[in-house]
Amino acid sequence: MLNIAVIGAGRIGQVHARTIASHPGAALALIADPFGDAAEKLAAVHGARHTTDIDSVFTDGSIDAVVIGSPTPLHIPHLLAAAKAGKAVLCEKPIALDMKDVEAAREELDAVSTPVMFGFNRRFDPSFAALRAAVADGRIGDLESLLIISRDPAAPPIEYVKVSGGIFRDMTIHDFDMARFFLGDIVEVHAFGQNFDPGITQAGDFDAAVVTLRNADGVVATIINNRKCSAGYDQRLEAQGSTGTLNADNVRATTVRLSNGEATDAAEPYLDFFLQRYADAYRLELSAFINAVAEGRTPPTSIADAIEALHLAEAATESARTGRAVTL
Repeated sequence: MLNIAVIGAGRIGQVHARTIASHPGAALALIADPFGDAAEKLAAVHGARHTTDIDSVFTDGSIDAVVIGSPTPLHIPHLLAAAKAGKAVLCEKPIALDMKDVEAAREELDAVSTPVMFGFNRRFDPSFAALRAAVADGRIGDLESLLIISRDPAAPPIEYVKVSGGIFRDMTIHDFDMARFFLGDIVEVHAFGQNFDPGITQAGDFDAAVVTLRNADGVVATIINNRKCSAGYDQRLEAQGSTGTLNADNVRATTVRLSNGEATDAAEPYLDFFLQRYADAYRLELSAFINAVAEGRTPPTSIADAIEALHLAEAATESARTGRAVTL
């Protein structure tokens, strides 16, 4: 039985706490959050201990693993503290807001020997995982292009946008990892930022973007992002190959469709929030982490994956600002 502590009692922490508490191979031992009574309230739901002292998580000898859902600037410090204490780590993305922070800690990150996994949960979405497996099995021949569509139902608060690191670090980071999941290492990035929301423009960020990525074999991934989508949380994949095409469509609450005198095949809106759309992905991601640690296997995503995703985010930011492709 793996005793796990969760750092951060916000919405991601709540998701992970619920999954850990229901997993037969894990026990939710401790919730840590420095602000108010958030940790106490979440711990009470699951019968766990709570603390406002984050450092006590790392010195607690009963804790085997730590799930890090703290603010992004604390991801590296918390990851390193947990690893130095001999605890396995599942850390939310991104690894940092700036590659300078990664480089400053590079030696320590390279020296980490405990299992570390990063929260690129979309790799574990059943539809996306099945599509990736079909590509790997050669079901569409040689992969030629990948289309990733990721649109949010509504923009986050402007105050969040100001500290998010920008759309490419905050939102597209998942899509960069998905592109690497299919294409491997990327050699060129060309990004186009768009501004439709005056508030986000004033905050110095883009609220929509189109990014093209190319690997060394000439396979191209296109990412389409928007922070606002009237139809809901729009999440799709298309893989085009030499002998066929694979599509993963949006998930809806039901499969019911209506046809009448005004419309044909009218379906329900897309699910309206990422915690709904990716509920299975979060559950399967955490199960993969728990099973890997328990069985002594290397977790399926790594510090290197997190660094490469951030590297692509920074290249996309540079490209969108300059209007030029960035070669890696």
